[in-house]
Amino acid sequence: MGRRALRDGRFAMSQVGSRFSLSAVPGRVRVLFEGHEVADSARTLALTETGRKPVFYFPREDVQMSVLKANGHVTINADLGRAAWFTIMRDAKIVEDVAWAYDQPIGEAELIAGYVSFRPEHVEFETEGLVNPVLHVPPMDPPYAD
Repeated sequence: MGRRALRDGRFAMSQVGSRFSLSAVPGRVRVLFEGHEVADSARTLALTETGRKPVFYFPREDVQMSVLKANGHVTINADLGRAAWFTIMRDAKIVEDVAWAYDQPIGEAELIAGYVSFRPEHVEFETEGLVNPVLHVPPMDPPYAD
């Protein structure tokens, strides 16, 4: 398992042989819902579970939580923990289960505590200067190291 320092002193982990890997995404990533920005961060993480596409996670302070409302839906992931789901309400449009967060993730997933993720079928992701975001950061080149 490789560890890389993030700007806030925490570490991103890339696990070999694990069911998931976690890496820092270089540059800024924005989330748009119906053309409106709901998240903008230069501290986005990408979590990739074995056999699945990468999922972006955004620090809660970089998400406009005023348009998201916890809806009581909860799911359990054996590797990550208990996810609480959110409904988005923007310009009279309401979409259930558009985002989720692991408030108390388990084990190695603890780095996504305080982060929110969005279902890509309901939002658009924009990346700063990247057509396809780099989702794996080489261990010797941490993007957030000072």
